[in-house]
Amino acid sequence: MTHDMKSSPASLCGDRERERCLITTMGRFTPFLFGCSTVTFTFSIFILFSPLPLAPSIPKQLHVDNDHHTIPIIKPNQSEDDERCDLFKGGWVRDGKGSGYNNWSCRSIPESKNCFKHGRKDDEFVQWRWKPNGCHLPRFDAATFFTLLHGKKLAFVGDSVSRNHMESLLCLLSQEEAPKDIYKDSEDRFRTWYFPRHDFTLMILWSKFLVEAEERMNNGTASGVYDLYLDKIDKSWAEKVAAVDYAIFSNAHWFFRPIYLHKNGKLIGCVYCNDEGIEEVGVGGALRMAFRAAFQYMNGCEKCKGVVTLLRTFSPAHFENGTWNTGGSCSRTSPLDEREIKSGGFERELGNIQLEELERAKMEGGMKEIKFGALDVTTAMLMRPDGHPGAHWDNKWMQGYNDCVHWCLPGPIDAWNDILLAVLVREVG
Repeated sequence: MTHDMKSSPASLCGDRERERCLITTMGRFTPFLFGCSTVTFTFSIFILFSPLPLAPSIPKQLHVDNDHHTIPIIKPNQSEDDERCDLFKGGWVRDGKGSGYNNWSCRSIPESKNCFKHGRKDDEFVQWRWKPNGCHLPRFDAATFFTLLHGKKLAFVGDSVSRNHMESLLCLLSQEEAPKDIYKDSEDRFRTWYFPRHDFTLMILWSKFLVEAEERMNNGTASGVYDLYLDKIDKSWAEKVAAVDYAIFSNAHWFFRPIYLHKNGKLIGCVYCNDEGIEEVGVGGALRMAFRAAFQYMNGCEKCKGVVTLLRTFSPAHFENGTWNTGGSCSRTSPLDEREIKSGGFERELGNIQLEELERAKMEGGMKEIKFGALDVTTAMLMRPDGHPGAHWDNKWMQGYNDCVHWCLPGPIDAWNDILLAVLVREVG
């Protein structure tokens, strides 16, 4: 990946040094991030993430797809087309149709993702769609989705980017039927919507790490340092997932902070700790262990038989010229070309780790009644530094800070649901 703008400390590192640089950069700001309760509360949104600063190059003109009608559409029971088409390799092509909704037709868009409402003037970023190599990926169709999932329940299991995905799907489905908001917990982390005409339930099951976690306290103040217990699944989702038909797992950004990993009563490693005598396993190592534990739970859960378990891979952040708390921003207005991204970089490595654990779960599951599938969005989203809220979000508590982690609604994240529907049709339908 080339750099045409001033780079952050981490972005000056080579590929092998990227994670080490992130550790160093985070270490410099540990007193600022975790030193006092006021800062921890005020900056809670970005303290949750500490994401990767990226510095992509200026985008080139992308291919305009004018002949997509000659490319075979994805259809169920067409194994030859299915095998020939990899949904997750491709590029972004211009599409003058824009999004299937806007911030007037979808009233459930949260303030933090409503980029147009909060001053974003360009609309170039919604004029692209994801096109796999070798086939045409249809636009999301709510009627088809409802037909396929009539009478079913689908849950997103993960962090606020997982919720971002769910919010995109909610907007797309609401163009076909207005949902009923039937449940919200006191912290607005667990939500459930119901579409009565189609008897379909959509929910978010919030989880920081998928496994049980406990934040360390320092004189009664949250420290931002976590202990993870890899042999104990987070009950907040585990106690509910057996009641759904489809579960989409995703997580990663919470792992970019100091973490101590425990298993069978022993401390087995850490992330960003630099403690003598404790193995530094890195973000990827911790992420691998957490997803392995989650998928093993699904395979061993007797009540979960029949639950279709999908993985949505790592969604990269795009901070340039700094991190979230050092002036980092994301002000691009067009996608990158496939040639301009680092396909073998650290972000892709995290996505591959998740996919490896999914494949491991498939093999361990054998003939059990658990179906596993993937939504590999990592490479596609590496190309979309233009799709984040940036400064265009409801940041009255964090004025001057940019959100380059989540995605605008409408925006590139809507393509995740084009892919989701295609996966459901091909692998589940």
